[in-house]
Amino acid sequence: MSEKKDHGAGGSGKGKTFLPPLDFSSIVALLYIPAKIKLGLLNDPAKNAPDIDLPQARRLIDLLDLLADRTKGRLEPEEEKFLEFVLSELKMQYLEKTETVKL
Repeated sequence: MSEKKDHGAGGSGKGKTFLPPLDFSSIVALLYIPAKIKLGLLNDPAKNAPDIDLPQARRLIDLLDLLADRTKGRLEPEEEKFLEFVLSELKMQYLEKTETVKL
């Protein structure tokens, strides 16, 4: 089950749902995109409007921090770099939203 497989839209059948590749970035995206929504930087797809919830955004960022801590030294260099980028971006955006930092 650990091998990477392409579960993308492929095939010619209509109505197939796009599935992203099975890789580490897909796991990060499961926390990154909702964090961006809760920071009000992306519209909530269910409401087609912003859904700012800073405590929830902080929780998602903390979960990404936990993921980074638990996978330290076990990621490919590009995976580690991606996770570091995502975390630094979200943390800065959180600080801006909470007016801890003004840019």
